[in-house]
Amino acid sequence: MRTDTTAARRRVLAPLVQESTPAIIARQLRAAIADGEFPPGSQLTESGLAADLGVSRGPLREAMQRLTQEGLLVSHRNRGLFVISMDDDDINDMYVARTAIERAALAQVVAGHDEEDLAVLRAAIDHMQQFADDPNGREIADADMGFHAQLVECARSPRLSRMHETILIETRMCLGAMRGTYASAQARIDEHTDLLRAIEAGDAESADRLMIAHMRDGLARIMPQESTVTARTVPPAHPR
Repeated sequence: MRTDTTAARRRVLAPLVQESTPAIIARQLRAAIADGEFPPGSQLTESGLAADLGVSRGPLREAMQRLTQEGLLVSHRNRGLFVISMDDDDINDMYVARTAIERAALAQVVAGHDEEDLAVLRAAIDHMQQFADDPNGREIADADMGFHAQLVECARSPRLSRMHETILIETRMCLGAMRGTYASAQARIDEHTDLLRAIEAGDAESADRLMIAHMRDGLARIMPQESTVTARTVPPAHPR
């Protein structure tokens, strides 16, 4: 008797999801803001962007509205839309939010202890290692951000991922202030390696403590003149 394998076939590939035009435009605008092509405080004009992208103003307006809701653009009455400018209070607030999101994701990843997730995070650190010769270069900074993006993705929380995407764009907008603050790449890579080892060991307390220290270090590098602010900005680790 022949077995019908079609009905029992396991799905291997996920269905394709067609992105809408506003979603594609919004993604391109986010990338341009993160890369500094649209610096903080710069004005975005519909006519210019529509011409550059080769799209009509309808989907462009919808995309820009999305970025306004995300907090990357701000509307000034009778003037138009501008890329946000981040002062010290904004940067502090960004790190409060980023720390909360990444600690929550980290707890999920430690609890899940999925080997595929661990492999993804190891690969992200290996990618950082490729740029060890330039500790303050753009490539290692992007690889650093890539590790954190992967960490949150591994938590498999669409809401955390959605919030984290905006936070990372804001972080990348501030990366220029971190240039020249790393004497070597190894210290930067070691912080991520220690964090991964705690995840691999299933040590939630150590992982959480390392994450907090990592966030404090990042904030201190962006705002060295405000280093005392880290104590009040980033919440303390859980008590031992």
